[in-house]
Amino acid sequence: MGVEETIGVTETAPIPKQRGEQLLDHAVRYAEERHWDVFAGTWLEPGDGRELCSCGAEDCPAPGAHPAVKDWAAHATGSAVQVRRIWAKHPQASILLPTGRTFDALDVPESAGFLALARLERMERTLGPVTLTPEHRMLFFVLPGAGVKVPDLVRKLGWPAATIDLVARGEGEYVAAPPTRFGGRGSVQWARRPTPANRWLPDTEELIDALAYACGSEAAAERKRRQG
Repeated sequence: MGVEETIGVTETAPIPKQRGEQLLDHAVRYAEERHWDVFAGTWLEPGDGRELCSCGAEDCPAPGAHPAVKDWAAHATGSAVQVRRIWAKHPQASILLPTGRTFDALDVPESAGFLALARLERMERTLGPVTLTPEHRMLFFVLPGAGVKVPDLVRKLGWPAATIDLVARGEGEYVAAPPTRFGGRGSVQWARRPTPANRWLPDTEELIDALAYACGSEAAAERKRRQG
């Protein structure tokens, strides 16, 4: 399975084991085909009848899907040769992508993300890749600089930034790439897979209205449910 893998795993479906060669193949493709920097994160190890994070923390919040070292940013590379060397040493390592370099990510709740995605497609807006995480979040890949722009853009659209669940991931942060798994929760998947057609990423301004509207509508509906 390559970078073209899309959503096809439900919560009740068995989650395939991360095979070393599959992770290596994906990591190399991200570096070669998308020119994304990648770095190896933690991985899952069997223990006590379940899979534990290689970091050793019993209560790890992102088992098998977070950096393994503090200076992870210095280890990120866009060299396919380096990628092969890294995953040869750690074949089960998760695939992590630093944001703030070739892309940033707009992080929203899954329900709002699907609503915005449908609206953006109807409007024929430029869209980049979009991931869906086991934590029910969707991440829309955009050009770098989103972190600086988002608060002001959201305010201009009439939404108090603090009241909607829309987060920009930029410099100094990272995202997990498919097919990385979060413990027993499932795999990161593509809601909109990388293709030659979306090699050029949209700017934040091209997506923010639909994303802010979807997040704002969801926040308002949640407030009504609580009041009811």
